[in-house]
Amino acid sequence: MAWFKRKEPKIEKKVKIPEGLWVKCENCKEIIYRKELENNFKVCPKCHYHFRISAKERISIMTDSGSFIELDPELKSPDPLGFKDTLSYKDRLLENEKKSGIKEAAIYGDAKINGKEVVIAVLDFSFMGGSMGTVVGEKVTKAAERAVERKVTLVVVSSSGGARMQEGMFSLMQMAKTAQAIGKLKEAGQLYISVLTDPTFGGVTASFAMLGDIIIAEPKSLIGFAGPRVIQETIKQQLPEGFQRAEFLLEHGMIDLVVERKELKNTIYKIIDILVPSKKSDEI
Repeated sequence: MAWFKRKEPKIEKKVKIPEGLWVKCENCKEIIYRKELENNFKVCPKCHYHFRISAKERISIMTDSGSFIELDPELKSPDPLGFKDTLSYKDRLLENEKKSGIKEAAIYGDAKINGKEVVIAVLDFSFMGGSMGTVVGEKVTKAAERAVERKVTLVVVSSSGGARMQEGMFSLMQMAKTAQAIGKLKEAGQLYISVLTDPTFGGVTASFAMLGDIIIAEPKSLIGFAGPRVIQETIKQQLPEGFQRAEFLLEHGMIDLVVERKELKNTIYKIIDILVPSKKSDEI
């Protein structure tokens, strides 16, 4: 009888990969190392798709380190209509505050861009789709008034689904309120730069977002009033390819520039440097 040693079966060791190391691009579907994505300003290195980012991330990318001073951070939306759908409006606000880490869909304050003083307001899509209620309207208005008071450039970055239905007519009134504030800013001779990101829609597009002296958009951002599906169903016609994308709007004269995220800060600086006389020039 033959004696033999039974070979032990090889057990493959499974390497445990920590969660959150990889991200799937929503556009090209490639798998990207998260650190590489973050180092590239959250722009896909394969197809240049611009991921949505928070208001705080946006401010850190666009302004000089440590220069941003937030104003009126305590402002929170009231519940003028006692609105309730699947959740009460108050509970929905609390839920979004926990999810996004901010109290409302807009942040504004004083900042510097390559040493140039500005007032900047940024909408955050992660808070109720960046929708414009009374507080968002108030913050954009205050940002415009602050820019007039300080005699500096106003920069507003929009990312919004439009007016906030939970505040009804109160949210729609913010369109007129913000437009009037921008009008006063222009009367005072101050520069207003509007930056449109994906997506920018509804009452935000129909008010302050499209009133900039210079309007910039990030590549392939979806920008409009009503969505393409609604428009197509209304007019009963096939829409052209790329309709409502930033590049289409640039081609048709609706915006001035399409600028990649990594170039946005320097581009805004150059615009201010060209269009706004420096204090030294004024003194001469």
